[in-house]
Amino acid sequence: MKTNLSMNFESSDFSDEFAGWPPEATVFPIAGVDLRVLPGTHPFVAAEEAAIRENWARETAANPALFDGRLIFQQRLTLDEKGISGEGYVTPFSAFMYWRRQPQRQGGIHIFAYPVLESSDGALVAIRMGAHTANPGQVYFAAGSLEPEDIVDGRCDIEANMRREVLEETGLDLANSVAGQGLYAAHARRTVTLMRLFRFDMTADEMVERIEAHMLVAEDKEIAGAAAIRSADPSAHPYNVAMLPVISWYFGKRGA
Repeated sequence: MKTNLSMNFESSDFSDEFAGWPPEATVFPIAGVDLRVLPGTHPFVAAEEAAIRENWARETAANPALFDGRLIFQQRLTLDEKGISGEGYVTPFSAFMYWRRQPQRQGGIHIFAYPVLESSDGALVAIRMGAHTANPGQVYFAAGSLEPEDIVDGRCDIEANMRREVLEETGLDLANSVAGQGLYAAHARRTVTLMRLFRFDMTADEMVERIEAHMLVAEDKEIAGAAAIRSADPSAHPYNVAMLPVISWYFGKRGA
């Protein structure tokens, strides 16, 4: 990997921010992740406070179940031979919801971790989100934004985030899987997805059954079901857009 791969999200030239990165919607290996969390308020939040508040009123009027929690929202990211590094702030979810509705999504970058769950019979297993969530009906891997509880010594713990999200949403423990050796990433529209493969010694049907049993006892009723993914067909499920490069890469590398 070349050493000059970088993007600075403070730049005003949107087209140049990804210069040198692999193309959008492609999966590529990375050496590691180092995401610092800074004290204070994200500059985007400070600049757009009124618009964020107005948008949140509209969001909650349409979906009263939304909760204004906290996530880690990046100000800048860099990609080089050491991997992806960045600096972000603890930010209200309402600010993220406003940001993601902007056509060019200027002012920040969303980065989240995708634990890619593999079954013993060669499928991937994902969840379908409930109607009351921010992504109703969409199918994607059990995952969530980086949150304050994922911060360790001032940095985001990606692996801890993956373990927590999978356990909370599916009841599956990543400690019972075999983790892939490498980290991967993809990006599109100022959102970066971090990935690691986790293989379980269960068939896809067995994993789906376990997840649906967990749904009955889970405190958080965010998910509405589970899905076994057996091909790269983008129409097989109502996928979240971030899923499309992952399934294309995963089944493509197997020659499927």
